[in-house]
Amino acid sequence: MKEKLLTALSCLPESLQSHVLPIISKPDFKGVINAEDVDLLQLHSALETPELLLSLLPLAAAYSVAPISDFNVGAIARAGSGNLYFGANYEFTHQALFNSVHAEQAAINNAFSHHESAILDITVTDSPCGHCRQFMNELHCAPELSVNLKATGVKTLATLLPDSFGPIDLGISESLLAAKPVNLTLQQPSESTLVQAALKAANDSYAPYSHCHAGIALKTTTGTVIAGRYIENAAFNPSLSPMQSVLVNLNLAGFGFADIAAMILVEKADTKMSHAQATQILVSEIGIENYQHVYAH
Repeated sequence: MKEKLLTALSCLPESLQSHVLPIISKPDFKGVINAEDVDLLQLHSALETPELLLSLLPLAAAYSVAPISDFNVGAIARAGSGNLYFGANYEFTHQALFNSVHAEQAAINNAFSHHESAILDITVTDSPCGHCRQFMNELHCAPELSVNLKATGVKTLATLLPDSFGPIDLGISESLLAAKPVNLTLQQPSESTLVQAALKAANDSYAPYSHCHAGIALKTTTGTVIAGRYIENAAFNPSLSPMQSVLVNLNLAGFGFADIAAMILVEKADTKMSHAQATQILVSEIGIENYQHVYAH
């Protein structure tokens, strides 16, 4: 991944390259630029915020995994904290296309995984499709959200998605990034660090429609623990599964499928849906041998 980022660095304006290099060269860089570094980049480049974000898009697109489309998309979510969160499209060979993750989803998932409470705007390499516009509409800040595009400039999500359908139409007032965590407990107690990480991810997940809160935690061969959380959507289909979430976070951390040593899915029991079958299909395709499915209530 570092090689891809360094290649993408050459696409940035020269006024940015030397200042971005120390940021992406950090061993723990995972597709996040903190607010302090953003301020410094603006200072050194003399770029306004929309232009700076557009200039940084090649770095986000470097995370793209697109073996089917060969179409690399990058997105950057700017949070209320001032932090920037990268995202890119992610595709799975030999699987149905609905498993694919869109760049905007990945960027929002990145911000959600870092417990941000608001997203101010999203900058994308290409115009967001209807799927992504609907996914963005789940954010509690959707009425004020702006989308920044090189071709057409800054537009509000409301302009891109008129007469929208969203959480409020289903009676949900605390939508994505505003909803409170739940308090699930394991049906079978476990002190396993990985199980507890998956349980926390499930408690932090967003599932106001099905109430099937779910999270996945995986451990890499180096011992790094990475979690993913379910993100539901009022239109159902744009929802992001915990498996999609954790694999996007795995990619942002610079790891691949071969680095996965163990994985655990924790989901709420006795709901009208389940993540078990969809997760098992990808687990089998990827070849993860140490996998567990655990229920909570």
